[in-house]
Amino acid sequence: MRPNATPAQDSAAPAEAVTPLMRGLTVLRRLTDADGSCSLSALERASGLARSTVDRITATLARMGYVRLDGRDAVLAPRLMELGNSYLAALRLPKLLDPHADALADELDESVSLAVADRDGIRFIHQATRRRAMSLSFRIGDLLPAERTAPGPLFATEWDETEWKRWRERRVADPEDRRFPAVPVRSRPLDGSDGSTLGDDFEERTEQARDRGWALDDQLIEPGLVALAMPVREAVGRIACVVSVVSHTSRHSADDLYQALLPRLRSAVAAMERELREAPPATPDVPSGLATWTGTSKQELGREFVESLARGLTVITSFGEGRRELTLTEVAEATGLARATARRALITLEHLGYVTAHDRVFRLTPRVLGLGYPPLSRVTLPDIAAPHLTALSELVHESTSLAVLTGDEIQYTARVAPRRIMSVNVTLGTRLPAYPTSLGRVMLADLAEPRLPEITSLTPRTVTDPGELRAVLGRVRREGYALVDEELEEGLRSIAVPVRDRGGRVVAAVNVAMHSSRRTVEECVTEVLPVLRATAARIEADLHMAGRFRKVPSI
Repeated sequence: MRPNATPAQDSAAPAEAVTPLMRGLTVLRRLTDADGSCSLSALERASGLARSTVDRITATLARMGYVRLDGRDAVLAPRLMELGNSYLAALRLPKLLDPHADALADELDESVSLAVADRDGIRFIHQATRRRAMSLSFRIGDLLPAERTAPGPLFATEWDETEWKRWRERRVADPEDRRFPAVPVRSRPLDGSDGSTLGDDFEERTEQARDRGWALDDQLIEPGLVALAMPVREAVGRIACVVSVVSHTSRHSADDLYQALLPRLRSAVAAMERELREAPPATPDVPSGLATWTGTSKQELGREFVESLARGLTVITSFGEGRRELTLTEVAEATGLARATARRALITLEHLGYVTAHDRVFRLTPRVLGLGYPPLSRVTLPDIAAPHLTALSELVHESTSLAVLTGDEIQYTARVAPRRIMSVNVTLGTRLPAYPTSLGRVMLADLAEPRLPEITSLTPRTVTDPGELRAVLGRVRREGYALVDEELEEGLRSIAVPVRDRGGRVVAAVNVAMHSSRRTVEECVTEVLPVLRATAARIEADLHMAGRFRKVPSI
């Protein structure tokens, strides 16, 4: 068996399976295993595919916005998260339960996670972590072996004999847990013992979990990590997910964790189960069919665009809020694909374990999260903005920046400067007063009552009168951009627009800065502003995708 493969993937594919889709999914898995970035030559070796095939697949994924080609490297892009978002939206648990998990983490001052079962493993669907030197490092979508976790025994209480047989076969085939790159590889301890404590008492722990209704992880994943878990059950009694409180032995032993926190965990689980019972039915969001788009891309890129791969991935996005279970007809209608095309894609996805089928109804599985979600779930706003700022700088041949508002100051968090003798020189982390900068004014204008600090004149052009400055901010709010001409520094001209989160709140700003001799104020508005706004829109699109089920750090 190949590393990180599953029995389903190694078995013979159905005759109607779409080979290009299978190959494309292999490339996405290998990029995920490589933490989101890999050279094309390394990707060729890891996937076992021909280089020409890898080139065509990555070109197709780049066209879809799922991958960014950076020289000889392929890099996963935030747009890819729409696949995992489709699963999470269809599941609906993050939308309903994440606020409860976050509140529990705040109350206990410990990390809290939500996990779902994925065959004989578990995958995280939410992490509320504490910022400490010793903190939880697992990511949304990470796959862990059930026997080395607290949630695992709880999920295993619902296994039948077939599932237990599959688990035993996997333990024999993969004794070091190399299929699970998110956890340390099992190795024989230096003292010569056989390491039997690493989950080999799993069946006994499962029986204990069945009797107790909770489970512990006492340093099974790695030394120092302890966790207490309880199941969150659906109205019919089956486990919907498992919530875990995770700590470190420097703060809690496993027994202490159980004795101190179990009552509060029980209360939180009761609230979560009540949320599931009382939640109103989901309102379906209707996706737009993409068959026309894939056809147009095929015409433009020719043989470099693998249309069957693009269409197969589009099938995954047909699921979502209020669309957890779909028939073949519903998938075809949502995607705009012919029934025969949608059917072959579903057969392929079912063979690879990304879809299950029952009574002619299809449902996504947690395995979809393995398509790029773990590395992308750690992306920050500066990470998202960086490639877009680079493209903008290359287009306008000027310095471009991203900044956030920190009190009365702006802080530069991403920046690209062109290679020229005279350019705007600001390093990352630099803080400047907000009021005389285009970046600051864009963000101040979004505040209902911006508090203005003591204003001093930095150049003869600096607006120092509070009333006049408030009028300027009002104009920025109406026009959607700020242009500052030599108010921060003589000879420096800059123009900025806001970056908004999914709720419409301004969380950052992007600008283009230049020497005043290179463009007039009018040229900044007519030439730079349109492409600056387009850049902000692309950053926002990625931010909204990455931030649908998690908070994207601004710094």
